[in-house]
Parts: sequence; C-alpha cells; structure tokens
Amino acid sequence: MPDFDEIDLGPGTLLISAPMMQDPNFRRAVVLICEHNDREGTFGLILNRELDVQLGDVLDEYVTYDPSLYMGGPVQRETLHYLHMRDDIPGGVVLPGDVTWGGDFETVQRLAKGGDAAPDDLRFFLGYAGWGPGQLDDEIGEEAWIPAPGAAEFVFDTSPDSLWRTILRRMGGEYAVLANFPDDPRMN
Repeated sequence: MPDFDEIDLGPGTLLISAPMMQDPNFRRAVVLICEHNDREGTFGLILNRELDVQLGDVLDEYVTYDPSLYMGGPVQRETLHYLHMRDDIPGGVVLPGDVTWGGDFETVQRLAKGGDAAPDDLRFFLGYAGWGPGQLDDEIGEEAWIPAPGAAEFVFDTSPDSLWRTILRRMGGEYAVLANFPDDPRMN
C-alpha cells in the first residue's frame, strides 16, 4: 500500500478533510490542489460542494450548456474557475491526473453558448480554497487533511455526494475505516 503521508503537495494532489474537521467550509471536503509553492501558498478547488446555482445564472449571456456550479471554496466566492479535460481550450494549466485548470475563457463561453460541452469534461466553481505560505503544511501536520493522488475520475466521474468516502475507501487500510466514520459521532 502506498505511503499517503509521503505524497508531494504539488498540483494535482487531492486533500481529503479528516473526519473530525468541524469547519463547515471543509467538513467532508475533497480539494484538488491547482497551485502550491512556498512563496505564495496554495490554491485549490473543493470538488464535492454542488450548489443550487447554474452557469447561466452567473454569465451575462444565454448558454445551452447550463450545469450546476460548485463551491470551489470560501475565498472570493464571486470568482468563476473551471476544470476540464478538453484539448480545444487553450492556455490552461495541465495538472497531473489528466485535468486542466483554467484556460481561454472566451473559448469556454463559446462552448457553453453552443452546447458543445458536457459535465464529464467541464466543471465550474465559484470561489476557491486558499492557504498562505506554510499554512497547509501546518494543517497537514495537525492531521486536518489527508493528501492523496488525484485523478480525472474523481473530478468528473464520481458523484460529489460519495466522493469523500470513495477516495478514502480506495486508499484502503486505516483510511477505508475512516470512510465509515459517522457524520456525527455523538449520534452513534
């Protein structure tokens, strides 16, 4: 079994919140790290917080492709971010795990307007999760987060409602046991 404590916190890494985390922004959250460095800190997107807001609600024009948006995190919730697996969106940052973060927004708008996009290859987020330099390392040291390797299937193919548990189960061993940790241990 891989040693998940030794995973590099670079782009493409998943952060799984520890079962005891009480912060409502990150309780049972799975965050995909998009950027991580010692000078500026860490930028990530929460993958499993689907909102009751559609893409057409935040764009100024009509769109044929009108998926639900996700809460990317508690920072700058008025900003729109996106992940995709498309070769026709230039300028994005390719992350390990075959996922691209960002890219040419005019191309994305054209795809959404024309309906030439699908939830299994393009996902939108409002806001982001951010940590200052060293802050995430400290939180991992306090066992608030469990790092895991990322993969496109976790972004696009796994139900947001089951994502947290699915990843922990796939990690096996003690992590699979954590996947069964009750939402509220006081009610157990």
